[in-house]
Amino acid sequence: MKEIILQNKKNGMPVLIGNLAFLIMSVVIIICGVIRLDSNPSDVPGTVLLIVGLVFLTFGWIPLLGLRVLKPEEALVLTLFGKYIGTIKGDGFYFVNPFCVSVNPAAKTKLSQSGDVSSSEFPLLKNAGANAVDSQSKKISLKIMTLNNNKQKINDCLGNPIEIGIAVTWRIVDTAKAVFNVDNYKEYLSLQCDTALRNVVRIYPYDVAPNVDTTGDGIADEGSLRGSSEIVAERIRDEITGRVETAGIEIIEARITYLAYATEIAAVMLQRQQASAIIDARKMIVDGAVGMVEMALERLKENNTVELDEEKKAQMVSNLLVVLCGNHDAQPVVNSGTLY
Repeated sequence: MKEIILQNKKNGMPVLIGNLAFLIMSVVIIICGVIRLDSNPSDVPGTVLLIVGLVFLTFGWIPLLGLRVLKPEEALVLTLFGKYIGTIKGDGFYFVNPFCVSVNPAAKTKLSQSGDVSSSEFPLLKNAGANAVDSQSKKISLKIMTLNNNKQKINDCLGNPIEIGIAVTWRIVDTAKAVFNVDNYKEYLSLQCDTALRNVVRIYPYDVAPNVDTTGDGIADEGSLRGSSEIVAERIRDEITGRVETAGIEIIEARITYLAYATEIAAVMLQRQQASAIIDARKMIVDGAVGMVEMALERLKENNTVELDEEKKAQMVSNLLVVLCGNHDAQPVVNSGTLY
């Protein structure tokens, strides 16, 4: 389906003025016919004027059905007796064929995204005329909108269940494809976002893991959902773009809005992270303590402060490591006698 843009249709105001003048003229003709028939009931011209005026007044309002008003970044897809005839875009007062019908299959679809307003939040909308509500709902927004799908529970490449949510920024670039190529472009976009998210998340671990290839080149890398969020978001955007191109939708950006372990393993993974942090901290403390002991022995040897045999060195090293690596402050014991 190829989009057809209807040009030179911004003549709604002349048509409105001309139609109102035509209706006023019809009323004047009817009045003239009534006056002539009132003076002479058998007057043929008066009868003709009355009939012509009534016919004009009966069908003269039909052109008013072809008037359309659009605000900036709005469009209407028009069909005539089931055939697509074109799309009008841009702000203005338009006149089209009165028998044209506006088509928007996603008019009443409400998603968690900008641009979807529920009538329950605005009670005045319920009291409006059916035609006004229908005309408003048939308009297709060309603005940039943000779809915030619900959080999903997905297993990462290691099988750990995680919860993740994304926000997708999108807009319609081809109204004909959006209306006619898919049944409901909003639901279609939401479904494709969920599918693309699952396909990409299953490639990555939540955190950096050994022997995991996330790029597909056969070489293990350090890609992860938590540490490579920009790369993951870009892959999600590319995945969605390839899926929604047939619906005339452009994906501008995709961002991860929520990322966490699922509740059933969150506590265990927290303990694992804490244990890993404790091990790393202990390793750093031991490395520092060993360096300090080596420095102390070297300084004592250089300055000839005291001569220590191997047994005394071992005892000194043991004491220093206990002091430097302990969780609590050391409690010194003063020996007032000999060392033995």
